[in-house]
Formats: sequence, structure tokens, C-alpha cells
Amino acid sequence: MTGEGSHDFARVRRIVKTDEFSSVFRLRPTQKSAHFVLYTRPNSLPHARLGVVAAKRFAPRAVTRNTIKRVTREVFRTSGLLPVDCIVRLARPVNGKDGPATTRSLKAALHAELTRLFASQRARRAAPPPVPPTP
Repeated sequence: MTGEGSHDFARVRRIVKTDEFSSVFRLRPTQKSAHFVLYTRPNSLPHARLGVVAAKRFAPRAVTRNTIKRVTREVFRTSGLLPVDCIVRLARPVNGKDGPATTRSLKAALHAELTRLFASQRARRAAPPPVPPTP
């Protein structure tokens, strides 16, 4: 199932190459939230693409990092962004080594935070550029 409004996450919708990540990271962060930083760059493709960076120092357990990536992809698929390359980077710890790796409340909190992050990006892209006042 591909095309407009598709909810798949095929390889063409992923940022996978190092140079693709680097070209988006060169730009300033677009949005920040409590735990994440969103970088975006317009692309010439008919769809948006996503890359996720979840460092061990902010999510020490692999199960936590995988949960973050899974929730991020789910929110991205349903966000309906215009053609942009997006990188979501985990910027602050979500839990410690000794705490529970994933809980229902953690997943819900991550989902809500990422939904707000992508929604703010969609709103920024949809808003027309400001028109200078005429004298």
C-alpha cells in the first residue's frame, strides 16, 4: 500500500544514509520538546521521510530505544506531513538504567509529546508566509 495517505513505513520513507542524516543535521533544529529535537529539511520527493536517533546515554536499555523508535514511526506515519526530511533526536533521558524499560504510561507520554512535535511542524508548513504591511 503506497501513495498519498499511506500508513506504511517502506524504505523509501526512511532516512538511512549517513550523508542524508548529515544534510538534515546541518540545519538548525526546527522544534524542541521535553525529550526530543526535530530537524527538518524540505525534500523533492512526493512524501516525507523520517530518521530517528536514540542514543544509549539517554535511553540505556535497548528495549527503551526500540520503543522510542516504534512510537516515533507510528506517530510519523499518521501525521500527514508535507514532503520534508525529518530527524527526531532523543535529547534528554526518558528513564534510568534501574527504572522500568517501558511502561504504558511512558509509551503514552512519548506518543503525546511526539504528536505535538509533528503537529507543530505540520502547522508551520501549512501557514502561509507573512505578508509585509503596505504603507
